[in-house]
Amino acid sequence: MSTDNWENGLNHSIGFLMGITHRKLALLLQNRLKEYDITPEQWSVLYQINRADGLIQKEIGERSGKDKPTTTRILDHLEGKGLVYKKTGIADRRSFLVHITDKGKQLIESTIPVEKQFINDIKQCLSDDEYEVLLELLLRVHRYADHLTDRE
Repeated sequence: MSTDNWENGLNHSIGFLMGITHRKLALLLQNRLKEYDITPEQWSVLYQINRADGLIQKEIGERSGKDKPTTTRILDHLEGKGLVYKKTGIADRRSFLVHITDKGKQLIESTIPVEKQFINDIKQCLSDDEYEVLLELLLRVHRYADHLTDRE
């Protein structure tokens, strides 16, 4: 296969296109969150903690789509910034519950408009119907990838 054919093939690879699109979107959101001293990864974890305060690390990872080492690293950063704190679980002392601080709540309140504007800006290249179909298709691919991963 020639280089040109390979590159054209990559441009039609769902994994490749999703990967480069994800990186571009993440960089755009990172630039918009920079003044708040939080990364998109940290923001998504803090957002999940804000939605359901007092989760264990495993639940936070599942809700934010992060593996255990990544979740641990992000929680350590958030705790270092004074945005969350950990409290030993009552039922299971090996686990801890993660709570959002007032500073963390204020950060989420300040940055939700940034996230909403980010989504609205991206939606400018799609109709409302196309956006809904895109979300539906991405969720279907996500669930199927989970299914394939579980089988392997």
